[in-house]
Amino acid sequence: MEIKWLEDFLSLVDTRNFSRSAEIRNTTQPAFSRRIKSLEGWVGTTLFDRSTQPIGLTQAGNHFRPYVEEVLRRLYQGREEVRNTDKVEASTITFAATHSLSLTFFPAWIRSIEYRTGVLSTRLDSGQAEHCTNTLLRGDCHFMLCHTHDSVDLGLPANHFSSTSVGEDVLLPVISSKLANNKHNILPGTAKNPIDYLAYAETSAIGRAVENMLAKAVKPAHLNKVFVSQLAGVLKSMSCDGRGLSWLPKSQIKEELKKGDLVIAGDDSWALPVEIRLFRSRDTLPQKSEEFWSLFVDASDALAQA
Repeated sequence: MEIKWLEDFLSLVDTRNFSRSAEIRNTTQPAFSRRIKSLEGWVGTTLFDRSTQPIGLTQAGNHFRPYVEEVLRRLYQGREEVRNTDKVEASTITFAATHSLSLTFFPAWIRSIEYRTGVLSTRLDSGQAEHCTNTLLRGDCHFMLCHTHDSVDLGLPANHFSSTSVGEDVLLPVISSKLANNKHNILPGTAKNPIDYLAYAETSAIGRAVENMLAKAVKPAHLNKVFVSQLAGVLKSMSCDGRGLSWLPKSQIKEELKKGDLVIAGDDSWALPVEIRLFRSRDTLPQKSEEFWSLFVDASDALAQA
């Protein structure tokens, strides 16, 4: 069964004349008649009474008519909704970002861009670094925001993906002020009294950066790993509660440091500078997303020429 047969059916219902409907449907009368016969063959009964002039519907045709009208109405409506959805999606810039950046960095960052561009249509999906990377690899987002460090491979080959720096941050070793009075809780700690350590899961990019730093530290840190989480927000809550030491993005703990709820548990050698980078596929993106990316490309070119 073809949709055009249903459209032919309603045309013939309206005109009650094969020749007139064939003209309206931009076909020959014999071809139009064959299509009506094909529809009747699919239904399994005669739909039009051809013995009268003008022709009319049979009882079966009258019963079939509201179904045809409903089917076509829903098809046309669905087609229009899908077209509108495509238009909206084409103009929506989609991001995947780690939980910590979604909460602390993204809102102010996108607002600062909109001061120049006007309000953008955006969608943000949050997850751990591995999830965000896989989202970009699958093509389920246009851009990915993530903390990065030279020691960590995110699995995004440079021949297929490009990135640009959009911010800087630093991971600071912090503990609750409740623990700060005990010198054993200050890095590097001691072998006899290791510091309780709240660590990131292996799937965390910044967690891998911290572990790489610890492995290469000139003075070994004496840590007792007592807790593991994928989320910086969870480690922050645990640290504030006095459960141990964790490396947290400075952007996420400014208020806690200011109020003294958290204190830095070591000298500058234990701080780990990281970048916030925006990643994209080298494949062509929808126009709005390409225009968004050009904001950073143009800015980089301007700096290089300055």
